[in-house]
Amino acid sequence: MIISKKALPRRTFLKTAGATVALPLLDAMIPAATALDRTPARPVKRLGFVFMPMGCDQSRWTPGSDASLEKLSPILRPLEAVKDKVTVLTNMELANAYPGSHATSNSSFLSAAKAKHTEGNDYYLGTTVDQVAARQMGKDTQLPSLELAMDLLENVGQCDNGYACVYQNNLSWSTPTTPLPAEAHPRIVFEMLFGDGGSRTERQATLRKRASLLDAFSEDIASLKRRVGPGDRGRIDQYLETVREVERRIQRAEADNATTPLPDLDRPVGVPPAYADHARLMFELQLLAFQGDVTRVITFQLARETSNRTYPEIGVPDPHHPLSHHGNDPDKIARMAKINEFHVSLFAGFLQRLKETPEGTGSLLDHSLLLYGSGIGNPNIHDHTNLPILVAGGSTAGVKGNRHIRYEKPTPLANLHLTLLDKAGVRLDSFADSTGKLSELAPLTI
Repeated sequence: MIISKKALPRRTFLKTAGATVALPLLDAMIPAATALDRTPARPVKRLGFVFMPMGCDQSRWTPGSDASLEKLSPILRPLEAVKDKVTVLTNMELANAYPGSHATSNSSFLSAAKAKHTEGNDYYLGTTVDQVAARQMGKDTQLPSLELAMDLLENVGQCDNGYACVYQNNLSWSTPTTPLPAEAHPRIVFEMLFGDGGSRTERQATLRKRASLLDAFSEDIASLKRRVGPGDRGRIDQYLETVREVERRIQRAEADNATTPLPDLDRPVGVPPAYADHARLMFELQLLAFQGDVTRVITFQLARETSNRTYPEIGVPDPHHPLSHHGNDPDKIARMAKINEFHVSLFAGFLQRLKETPEGTGSLLDHSLLLYGSGIGNPNIHDHTNLPILVAGGSTAGVKGNRHIRYEKPTPLANLHLTLLDKAGVRLDSFADSTGKLSELAPLTI
């Protein structure tokens, strides 16, 4: 590319009335002096947290090797193509989640804190790790953090063993008394990322008038592409085509719902009827949010604790929650494990998309750290020890993949949270009940 004295700012937008589109990291955003030295721009770091409800069958989760992921377990088999970017950690616990319950599994997953036992609005928990990160990492982004879910309706009142439903509805808490609601509607998330002003109704009306959000930017896009080199033009085309495809999928879902005579009352217009299509769309929106640097911190709840969702598309018509209380019935355990594998396969697809998205000298996955797991180990007994936990990405932070780390004794999940914060450049001496950083995950210097 032609090197000029001025580089494009990292926070470069396409902007028009009602919408804003951030751009991915381009070579043209590298300062001229840096470019002359042939040193790539330093990509930002991202943190993602994906919650899997109601634990799993540990015998089908735990890798067959204690050192590497050479022998992936049945539940983790979908990670084969990305296992070089994955580390599984065995024997992690949430001591503050006891006495065991579904409510405390969800609430302690990112807080590692003890939830106040109450059915009322005097609930109290702790600030979650994502929000600790967002306070520092979110200063320079459009959204400090993004909270997403798959369940569209929140439960109210008392949900589990005398705990208020707020503990199951929300993964993220900005303070011990402030839960952050998650959004499950793809159209609303799309507008959060690309809408810019006006009420939600006005933004929806504006978007429906266009064949595509990007049509309004055609001249600006052409002008931008004339200013950058061929490599950047390819990155811009790839990113904007992903934006178009996500919008097309939302529009298709809206059209499908409009022709359905008896719509699912749990699924407003714009939500794909199939769980997998909905989940993939939500993951694609996360990809765009990271790639455009709209946010650097995301949480995603694949389903709420005690969810009675069924999965007929994979041959499991049984509600998930009753299956998790399997009573050691082999058939029930096998069906539960099938749900676990299905959830992992959706996450694996997201990792593959991140791996295929170039940024700097690596990929978006290299510059992201993602925690996937559950706050319950054995759901049949509401156990919070030996949790199913894995970390993906983070090679630029020194995290190596294709590993299975097994701790000899139960190790606080808060230690992992503290380590991930450190890798992302957020320095703390402790978090919740942590006892130290995990030196086994990677060298602690970045």
